Amino acid sequence: MDSVASLQLVIPEIVLSLAGLALLLVAAWAGDKASRAISVAACVALGAAFFLVAPSVCAGAAGPDTSAFFGQFRADAFAGFAKLMIFAASGAVLVIAPTYFERLGAMRAEFPVLVLFAALGMSVMVSATDLMTLYIGLELNSLSAYVLAAFLRSDSRSAEAGLKYFVLGALASGILLFGMSLTYGFAGTTSFAGIRASLDGGLSMGALFGLVFVLAGLAFKISAVPFHMWTPDVYEGAPTPVTAFFASAPKVAALALTARVSLDAFGTEVDAWRQIVIFAALASIVVGALGAIGQSNIKRLLAYSSINNVGFILIGLACATQAGASAMLVYLAIYVAMTIGSFVAVLMLKDENGAPLEAISDLAGLSRTRPALAWALMALMFSLAGIPPLFGFWGKFVVFQAAVEADLIVLAAIGIAASVIGAFYYIKIVKVMFFDEPAGTAHGKSDWAHWVLLAICAAAVSPLGYLLNQVLGSLADGAAATLFLTA
Repeated sequence: MDSVASLQLVIPEIVLSLAGLALLLVAAWAGDKASRAISVAACVALGAAFFLVAPSVCAGAAGPDTSAFFGQFRADAFAGFAKLMIFAASGAVLVIAPTYFERLGAMRAEFPVLVLFAALGMSVMVSATDLMTLYIGLELNSLSAYVLAAFLRSDSRSAEAGLKYFVLGALASGILLFGMSLTYGFAGTTSFAGIRASLDGGLSMGALFGLVFVLAGLAFKISAVPFHMWTPDVYEGAPTPVTAFFASAPKVAALALTARVSLDAFGTEVDAWRQIVIFAALASIVVGALGAIGQSNIKRLLAYSSINNVGFILIGLACATQAGASAMLVYLAIYVAMTIGSFVAVLMLKDENGAPLEAISDLAGLSRTRPALAWALMALMFSLAGIPPLFGFWGKFVVFQAAVEADLIVLAAIGIAASVIGAFYYIKIVKVMFFDEPAGTAHGKSDWAHWVLLAICAAAVSPLGYLLNQVLGSLADGAAATLFLTA
């Protein structure tokens, strides 16, 4: 494939790159007073990238015509589906962030630029079909994320979150790089297609170690047990808009990347990695559910909820089937709506002076003081719990259905049983809001943009979400099919 054709396939990434560089210059010259305008421009760039990617998803783009730069990058429907979620979540974060940071006097012009470059890194991650491209995209995202976690320089919790994320992230990157080196050493290539072909005759002990280390490094990025230890502390300490970002877009990118590595590069050795994925799935579901029960901070609770949801998504990957991959994508789309909505609701919890409230006890009696917020949050919590008829139930249903069809009936049964444990802490929040005496603290006014986003997310996870079910399922099926084409 010539360079012109390759460049045409990466136009969305070029748009984000040029926009990020241009806005970085604007930030340097205009300073923080231009932060709002830069945020709007960054949203426009993400919107442009979204609409540039959408046709490939609708058309189910696949095959050699989607491969660029000698097989290092693939702009297929699977990557496009993940990019749509990444760009939408990143744009939502840019909408909710300015009000939060301006109240603290901490809004910086660099914030939207960092989000833009993180989105660019994630876009490269999900299209990577070579270990080198994978690492470049992952590190571009990670370097931006480390700064975002410590964005409130005067806040000790934010500084601590940034330091923990950096140290543990560097460790995970080292583990991943070591696994990639082993894989290259025993496969003789960094191309996913080449790795798949070289391992077709069997998996040597060295290649098996490479596989284990690669999955361990990726498990950190998706905060799957036992590499989840950073998640509650970072989610609690980071600024709330940054936490919303971490819980949505990077999670989509890392899970999509894990699926592509597992099903593409190591697709001939399903039995070798399936047991690792099954362990991580069950451990994440149980640890996420049990860890959330004793939490008093709602951001930490949502961190454990994120770990719990990753476990359910990994059940779809463990199926190693097209139906399982499609179920992953459906679950991820619903999860992004639930997560963004939940964190927007948390951002709207403020006292009369505008100070953020994060304690679950501050939600007491919210149904009587701010009924609209309480009802929207209740819908999001019940949807996260997978309680019908809310749309979150459908995400769990398709994952368990794929597991049963793949003869992983025991895994599905354990997952269903463990989801009951997780429902406890979601229902506890609803109980505090609707049945406890009002705490009288959450009286702060909310920005109109927060209300619009909350309404969109609440409507998406309500029974109205089922109206999108046919379109969502069709797009997810088409995207998943691209992973199972003969390399």
